[in-house]
Amino acid sequence: MALAVSCRDLYKRYDAKKKKPVDALNGLNLEIEVGECFGLLGPNGAGKTTTVEILEGMLKETSGYVEVLGRQWNGKDDDAIRQRLGISLQETRLNEKLTVRETATLFRSFYREGREPDEVIAMVALEEKADAWVGKLSGGQKQRLAVACALAGDPELLCLDEPTTGLDPQSRRELWDIIREQKSRSRTTLLTTHYMDEAQRLCDRVAVVDHGKVIALGSPSELIHQLGGEHIIEFALAESNGQTSADAFTSLPAVSTARFENDGYCLTVTEPHVALPALINKLESDQLSLARITTRHVSLEDVFVTLTGRHLAAEELDDTL
Repeated sequence: MALAVSCRDLYKRYDAKKKKPVDALNGLNLEIEVGECFGLLGPNGAGKTTTVEILEGMLKETSGYVEVLGRQWNGKDDDAIRQRLGISLQETRLNEKLTVRETATLFRSFYREGREPDEVIAMVALEEKADAWVGKLSGGQKQRLAVACALAGDPELLCLDEPTTGLDPQSRRELWDIIREQKSRSRTTLLTTHYMDEAQRLCDRVAVVDHGKVIALGSPSELIHQLGGEHIIEFALAESNGQTSADAFTSLPAVSTARFENDGYCLTVTEPHVALPALINKLESDQLSLARITTRHVSLEDVFVTLTGRHLAAEELDDTL
């Protein structure tokens, strides 16, 4: 497969006068294939945002090799890359004295080829707001307009950083349709998100980044399979029982992993019909009372927690690296 993005041995160090230098990237390796929707996931401070900004040409790496759409950010090919790149930042500040249509027209003027302003406005369902001032839009509408601006050049590589944060459910699904439309035209999308269901639904592959390196890479189903089970049993004990170590449940039949989470336990199991009776029998034997118990399928969120020990939704909101 042709590659839209290639990174090898990527390092980024932030120097500080009075503090120890921060190594945001520590030899990160990454390849994104043309035509796929690729998800980049990482907890706070993992290096995800740094990686994206280097790929977008907004930040210079300390060392390593970066190739985007077959070219490098070397001062000679920069404009050629930008003409084929669409970017929607996590927070985009647009001129509030322009209308929605004027803003889309402005961004379209940056590209030699692309989509018509009214077309990208319709793609994000802002037709009724086309003549409204940007300053009068809601937060979600501004977010959708930022995505429209990213689509103005009909990009071969679309970079979306937390694009659905603050959007209502209908707007989220409309944006999902845009990403699917990119894929149907063999265009590439790089998506960062703290919504695990979003990554699981949209991404052909995802990379989990932590401590400046890729610690897991594959399709959502592949990563889920690596957990060793397809189901989760979540339960909590009555307060009068106190806290029991999660290791006490790892020896139960059909249990692959066990962890204590919040005020309860989370077991990854291969066969719920085997694990559940064994769990109930153990609790009765140990004279432990249940406060609640549920079962569900393993999700990408479970993979993330197992790999990093943290929930992405809680950590990602204040990512600065």
